Amino acid sequence: MDTLRRTALYDRHVALGAKLADFGGWEMPIEYAGSGVLGEHAAVRERVGVFDVSHLGKASVTGPGAAEFVNSCLTNDLGRIGPGQAQYTLCCDPSSGGVVDDLIAYLRGPDDVFLVPNAANTAAVVERLAAAAPEGITVTDRHTDYGVIAVQGPRSDETLAALGLPTGHDYMSFVEVEWQGRSLIVCRTGYTGERGYELLPAWDSAPALWDALLEASREFGGLPVGLGARDTLRTEMGYALHGHELNLDITPVQARVGWAVGWRKPAFWGRDVLVAEREAGPSRVATGLVALDRGVPRADMDVLDASGAVVGRTTSGTFSPTLKVGIALGLLDPAVAVGDEVAVSVRGRSLRCRVTKPPFVDTSTR
Repeated sequence: MDTLRRTALYDRHVALGAKLADFGGWEMPIEYAGSGVLGEHAAVRERVGVFDVSHLGKASVTGPGAAEFVNSCLTNDLGRIGPGQAQYTLCCDPSSGGVVDDLIAYLRGPDDVFLVPNAANTAAVVERLAAAAPEGITVTDRHTDYGVIAVQGPRSDETLAALGLPTGHDYMSFVEVEWQGRSLIVCRTGYTGERGYELLPAWDSAPALWDALLEASREFGGLPVGLGARDTLRTEMGYALHGHELNLDITPVQARVGWAVGWRKPAFWGRDVLVAEREAGPSRVATGLVALDRGVPRADMDVLDASGAVVGRTTSGTFSPTLKVGIALGLLDPAVAVGDEVAVSVRGRSLRCRVTKPPFVDTSTR
């Protein structure tokens, strides 16, 4: 069995009594002693939480025309943003239109794009871009050059300000500063639905920054938060997770993330097949489900209509700590409408659910 990789904060997690598990090939904290998933979830929704997400990939694309090259490969249109801004985008398979990965592109300038893909897909994204890159453009895997620490919640600005870090810049923008003599990227991004930041320190600077952020957050009732609450938070928002709502067999059209596709661009990987699917209409579409009975739907469960016919399948499911009911995301037949009642087959039991459009909770990211 392959040895799990560890972030620079592994020792911190052990000291905090974290329950650790494999996530994308990395040994990551799922929850911490004392609060658990529910307590950590509430901290982010109501106060502030600090996450280690250094397992996320990092890559740079540099050289003359780097941004133009990336724009010809990934789905979203980098021409919509300027230097110092970030953009959610997708790397799709050219022949199928399926999603290799979803990622954030940070535009530093016309010759420098910084990418943050998912942990397990970093190598695939880098390999595809490197294979397509023309002479003069360099694609570099920088997975362990940077850590990533997310600070999310209504008190996130105050937590950063306590360290003298910049706050208040526009959503999906970033600034590069120095902290304790080292370079630090401060991004107004996140994956929780709450106002917050993602900070990218040098890998070996991450422990000192983590300690300082955690200490500052405690004044506001902040907690360290593991990937368990990260999952309940993103599911309440209806945010896609690669391997569940997105994969090589699921296209952006089916996943309802066409807003992250630059349809008017002349070229990007998968363009022809995606345009055709969009025009014809997808065979299945992403939607949300809220349980009407006691019970929690999970991933990979059949969804049935009133006649008992299978009309789709769940992709994620959890107990919503905010709503106090079971919720799920799924891919359903387009004929199933918002407001319809369906049933999820949960271990042989029929769980009634209402079809809804995510997010399940109010958003306050900006």
